[in-house]
Amino acid sequence: MSRFLPAPWWSLFLLTFWLLLQNSVSFGAVLMGSILAVLIPLYTHRARDYPIKVHKPLVALQYGGILLVDIILSNFNIAAIILRPRKQIQPALIEYPLDISGAVPVTILASTISLTPGTITAELGKDGRSLLIHALNVADPEAAIQEIKQRYERRLQEIFQC
Repeated sequence: MSRFLPAPWWSLFLLTFWLLLQNSVSFGAVLMGSILAVLIPLYTHRARDYPIKVHKPLVALQYGGILLVDIILSNFNIAAIILRPRKQIQPALIEYPLDISGAVPVTILASTISLTPGTITAELGKDGRSLLIHALNVADPEAAIQEIKQRYERRLQEIFQC
């Protein structure tokens, strides 16, 4: 049974949430919700291979708030670049040295960088100790590295003690 339903409580939650979103308990809604409630845990089962321990949950909440604000501000910055095409942009490829370790914290940092408009994590270094970041508009790559270290990586070190 656990092979086809690896997380029964998660599946039940997904089905319930789906039905609440649909505002209906029709046959089609239950069928689609049941399919999703089985497939999503099967698809995400490998993520449980990376157990995490959040040491400072309040710092994690702070991290989420900072990320949300940075995403909003970055959207305005990108909009300004698009609306003022005469403004010179300075794209850059930055090799970012990692101070954190562990698959989950590095993945969260890489995802954070990619979530903020104007930057994307292009590659994890072969040694796992650096990220290759493409930035749309960076005047000083070293300042960008320090900003990422202070705003994100330092907090991830606190959250995961890595």
